[in-house]
Amino acid sequence: MNLLVNKSENNFEQCIKCTICTVYCPVSKVNPEYPGPKQSGPDGERLRLKNPDFYDESLKYCINCKRCEVACPSNVKIGDIIQMARIKYSQKKPTLRDTILAHTDFMGTLATPFAPVVNAITSAKPVKKILDPLLQIDKRRNLPKYSFGTFRNWYKKIAEQQKTFAEQVSYFHGCYVNYNNPQLGKDLIKIMNSLNIGVQLLEKERCCGIALISNGFIDKAAKNAKLDEQEIRKSVLEKKLPVLTTSSSCTFTIRDEHPHLLGIDNREVRDEIELATRYIYRLLSTNQSNIPEFNNGKLKIAYHTPCHMEKLGWSYYSIELLKLIPKVEVTVLDSNCCGIAGTFGFKKENHETSKKIGESLFKQIEEGGFDLVSSDCETCKWQIEMFTSKKCEHPLSILAKVLA
Repeated sequence: MNLLVNKSENNFEQCIKCTICTVYCPVSKVNPEYPGPKQSGPDGERLRLKNPDFYDESLKYCINCKRCEVACPSNVKIGDIIQMARIKYSQKKPTLRDTILAHTDFMGTLATPFAPVVNAITSAKPVKKILDPLLQIDKRRNLPKYSFGTFRNWYKKIAEQQKTFAEQVSYFHGCYVNYNNPQLGKDLIKIMNSLNIGVQLLEKERCCGIALISNGFIDKAAKNAKLDEQEIRKSVLEKKLPVLTTSSSCTFTIRDEHPHLLGIDNREVRDEIELATRYIYRLLSTNQSNIPEFNNGKLKIAYHTPCHMEKLGWSYYSIELLKLIPKVEVTVLDSNCCGIAGTFGFKKENHETSKKIGESLFKQIEEGGFDLVSSDCETCKWQIEMFTSKKCEHPLSILAKVLA
């Protein structure tokens, strides 16, 4: 990679050494091997610029949740500094396990045609026991289930019907909707159509790159980002259609990680990329007559704010959207990382750290008497459903189910 460091806005000089970032770091609280964001970020950067040998592989414990950046009073891009250091200096080569976890598009393409068989195999305890020492994927971890058929293939059946709506939006569905949970994409389309808005897919789409970045496949992440940026520009600049998303992590990656870590200039289109919950809430709040009819009973929902949603500052829209549903009581959980951090929690060496990070969140969920949990992040859903007794659903899936 030749591109990355020089294009990042490395502002470590603004650090005032208050250590608030370390207080808010979910990893520092449970893993003594991680020096913390201040030492790994601004402090370490000063040393690394003098001598790259000061790079410490313990930076691998940073989960890039960005909570340090949210807490920083000086707006230091601590997470970016750490990620850039890993990209520039780390000598650690990705393993086979990292390759499998990072290439979500490739694995999804292989798995979805045989999803019933793949899901049965990866759920079997004997298989997990083999994967544990062989790939270093912890045997206690529930692996994501694949859908039998992709969202894009399903969409082909309704593509012409979507064009009949006078108003249109584009949809960046991401790997999760395409390979794991097409129902979320269908739920979005149901809601948008109820508002007389048609949904178009981008002509081409690749993984946003979040798993590739965290596992060290920077060249592949940059290649994907260039293609995605090209397609987003077609939608926004040529077709004049905003691009909606349903994953808070994909949204954050496309809007902020692409320019900060991968050198993609998205200034012309960045403001037209937003979470569907934000778009829909703004639409409904500006015209009350747009609010649809609902048909539901009482429901007590706990909303978990994903880390990247915290960074985006958009949890308000998902929460308020849920509150529009009559007879629904929404409780916003204390903002704590769930601990999975994308692919971090799947790795054997991180399992206990991942669990410990999320413990206070799991306790809130179990003791709150909720009917279900809601969150805008797919990996938070996996973590919550694995470590609590509650189901976790996307706000849009909840909304779609109760539409009259």
